[in-house]
Amino acid sequence: MAGRQYRCLVEFGFALSLLASASTIAPAKAMNLKNAQIEPLQFSALNGWIDDDHAAAFGAFLKSCGAIRHGTKAMRKARPIYGGLYNACEKALTLAGAGNVDTGAARKFFEDNFKPVRVLPPMHTYGYYTGADGFYTGYYEPEVVGSRVKTDEFNVPLYGVPAKVAGKKSKVFSQYDRVDIVKGALEGKGLEICWVKSPVDAFFAQIQGSIRVKLDDGQLLRLNYIASNGKPYTPVGRVLIDQGVFTPQEMSMDRIREYMEANPEKGKALREKNRSYVFFTKTTLGPHDEPNGAQGIPVTPGRSIAVDPKIHVYGTPIWIDAKFPLKSAAPEDSFQRLMVAQDTGSAIRGPARADIYFGRGPEVPSIAGRIKQFGKFVMLVPKDVAVKDTVEASAKSADKSVPIPAPRPKGIVADALPAVRR
Repeated sequence: MAGRQYRCLVEFGFALSLLASASTIAPAKAMNLKNAQIEPLQFSALNGWIDDDHAAAFGAFLKSCGAIRHGTKAMRKARPIYGGLYNACEKALTLAGAGNVDTGAARKFFEDNFKPVRVLPPMHTYGYYTGADGFYTGYYEPEVVGSRVKTDEFNVPLYGVPAKVAGKKSKVFSQYDRVDIVKGALEGKGLEICWVKSPVDAFFAQIQGSIRVKLDDGQLLRLNYIASNGKPYTPVGRVLIDQGVFTPQEMSMDRIREYMEANPEKGKALREKNRSYVFFTKTTLGPHDEPNGAQGIPVTPGRSIAVDPKIHVYGTPIWIDAKFPLKSAAPEDSFQRLMVAQDTGSAIRGPARADIYFGRGPEVPSIAGRIKQFGKFVMLVPKDVAVKDTVEASAKSADKSVPIPAPRPKGIVADALPAVRR
């Protein structure tokens, strides 16, 4: 959900230029994505493409169109991809208005209006995980029980922000870090939204950026991220690996939770290493509604991803082809699916970096917490946005100067463990 403070990863820069269609008299300003190669593909080269549920992907894309259609002409000119998505959305809305869009019609829509381009980032390391392809993690919406008032059982607060700054500032109480707040720096300010049983639950709610709290009176509170204290995020999973508690292969959110619950004092000390603290706001979402992503529209389980908004435009379809540990701890399950970029996080950085939204449910936290795999990252570029080769660009006319970057630079090391979100 918007503003979530994800796993702390180094911020990569990227240089892939995509220019508006050459049919315009004056080409639009180029969109820059640094230090990544691209490889134009055909849809026939996407393993599993024919077998995907494109109607589900089309439904997620239509949600993005509701936001994209509010974009101004200046926005479309400044970001060619945005302009291309705007045009594709017009066609999508026309198609949807004519009646039910089945999987075949949806697949034809994507094939008629987009072209697949594989994004190849530099060789890089996410904590203990190194590769030269797209890198994926998962997130979800936690569910806990809680109380509107503090009791002996429910004594861990989830804080909101002062009304005068709600929605206006993304950083509040920057004078305090996690230790200060846990020790009571905000007590007496009336900012407690509700109380939960476990500091571990509160910590993981902050990692995910949203939470469902079933109150002791039967009502349901839906909370979303609204701000943080702006302090740096330390991935506690990496701390445990550095200490030799778990191997990189063993690490998952379940492992972290088990460690904290089995070792209360060590778990408290571990959480305190993460100085960042997250604040929430109450929403009007119903029990069956999904939380909003950074694009301002509800995210869709299994179809929405969080991306780097400095590189990607919200609403961009992304094809994922990877092996994930969905049924067990072994990454043996094929995940070949068309997703839509609809969310972000402060540590989701890079041209081929995505966090997959898995929704909610008893098994979902374990599944999302196991995801830390590399795989193909294929961006669907609107057909009216040109992609040109650097060699062509330097040898031919200016309307072809949309470069594919030079070969991948040497690896860049990121300070993170992808198994922990904040």
